[in-house]
This record gives sequence, C-alpha cells and structure tokens, in this order.
Amino acid sequence: MKMLCIDGGGIRGIFALAILQAVEEEFDCAVGDLFDAVAGTSTGAIIAASISLKKEMKDVLDDYKKYGKKIFVRQTKVGIFRSVYSDEYLRQFLQEGFGEVSLEDVVRPLLIPAVDLTHGKPFVHRSNYGHPETSDLTVKLWDAVLSSCSAPVYFPPNKVKDKYLSIDGGLWANNPSLVCVTEAMDFFQKGLNDIRIMSLGTGQQNIDFTEDDNMDWGIKEWLPFDLPSMKVTPKLLDLALHLSSESVSYHCQHLLGDHYLRINSELGKEIPFDEVKYIDELSDLGKKVFKEKKDSITQFLNDK
Repeated sequence: MKMLCIDGGGIRGIFALAILQAVEEEFDCAVGDLFDAVAGTSTGAIIAASISLKKEMKDVLDDYKKYGKKIFVRQTKVGIFRSVYSDEYLRQFLQEGFGEVSLEDVVRPLLIPAVDLTHGKPFVHRSNYGHPETSDLTVKLWDAVLSSCSAPVYFPPNKVKDKYLSIDGGLWANNPSLVCVTEAMDFFQKGLNDIRIMSLGTGQQNIDFTEDDNMDWGIKEWLPFDLPSMKVTPKLLDLALHLSSESVSYHCQHLLGDHYLRINSELGKEIPFDEVKYIDELSDLGKKVFKEKKDSITQFLNDK
C-alpha cells in the first residue's frame, strides 16, 4: 500500500508543491493516481485535498502564490488580544478551491489531522472510504482543511458546522506519517512490510536560539518581535512543528526501513511559516530537490 504524507508548514508548503508538480510532469499523470492514500496536515491538508480532487499541482502552486500574500496580512502585530491573522482570505481560498464538495464526495482515502479544541482531543477527518470512526461525512472539504490550518495565536479556531472548535493538526501530527501507518495497519489490515510511505517535508529551518548574556528566556526569546513594529516571529511554534515532524520521521524510518522515503531539505536559515517573501526561493528549492531525489522517487513509485 503506497501512501503520500505531506507536512504542515504554512507558506513553506510551496516546497512540497514544487516537488509534486515535478512528479506530475515526470510521470505524466495526476499525483493521486500514484498512491493508494493521501494524508496532509495544515498546509499539507490543502495539498492533500487538492490531490484527492485531481487538481494539477501547477495550478495549486499558482494559487498559493496568488493568495499567500493576502492570507498573511497581519491584523495585529503580536496577537495578544486577537489572532495575528484573520482567516478571511484563507477561508475564501479554500472555499473557491473546493467548493461544495463534502467528505462524502471524496471516495479516495484522504486523512486530515486536526484538533478538536472543544473536547481537547486529536481528531482525523477522513473521506468516504468506510472507516468506522468517520463520524460526519457531511462536513465540507474546505471546512475540514481549514480546521487543520488554524494555527493557534496566528489564526482563530475554526467552528465546524457550528458544533465544535477545531485548530491546527500540526500540534500532534505535523508529519502525518504515523497516522497513515496506524490507518494502514488498523483499517486496511496491512503489515509493516506491505506499507510504503513517501513523506514530504516543508523544509528544515535553522531556528536560531543562540544564547547570549542578555537573554532572560521570556516571551521575547520564544516569540521574538521587532521594535517599533512589534512584528512577532513564530519561532516557538515553528520549533514545535519541526520537532513533531522530525520525531515522526525517526520512528517511521525505524518501523518501515527502506519502505519509508522522507524528502526534505535544509533551508539554511529561518523561514517562518508566514514569510511570503521566500515563495520563489521555496519553489526553486523544491525543483532542485526533486532533481537530486529523482532516482529514489522513481524507484519508490515503480516498486510494487
């Protein structure tokens, strides 16, 4: 069973999109045709949902470039009394992209990790493939994806069908690979030897916490902000997402061995998930990494 897993990472999702666009061009088919199941968290949920609807990755990449600068326009600098960003343009982006499609309409296995904030528990939105824990298939696809994208402090929680609040699935499954391992074993009744996962990261930041004598390890070290603009950098959240992804990769590599293909790249600097000025650089890096990993990707996709 071949599964595609896509990390969260905000605007850095462009890195993964550029790789997937190159895959489509190389294999001359939709990405979804190459996998039995797709999972994505946060920005990865946008990409995974697009794959499930057979959207061309080139078009999704173009939409990221179009909407990214609108989505990440700050309504507040720090986010003490309200979220840093409104979800107005993110909601519009998702509604335009996915329309009135509900989870019931998506028959290919699609998994979208989120957090049920109202009840304080991890949650997975699943498409219509028969899993007994799929509680509500009438949820709109855009609504499920928005839930997975709602990073605390930076976006407000998403109220799903006016029933419960939901936030970013990256808090527990920024890399959804273990979600897929569990799904393959529990629902699809596959052994570890039958599971193959291609996992796409969104770039590994060099998050700088270099100590100096003036650091007192208060909020300004974990969520640094510039004066006088008071623009906050999501350093602590980015660190948490990075650690979540890398720890999952470590465990999956031990569980699956060479059946687990992790594709990521060092960014060489801090590129916060909301920093849109790096869009073109991230796209170019994704294309470069595909060329470097082309043989491994081809072998993975050709293996039975």
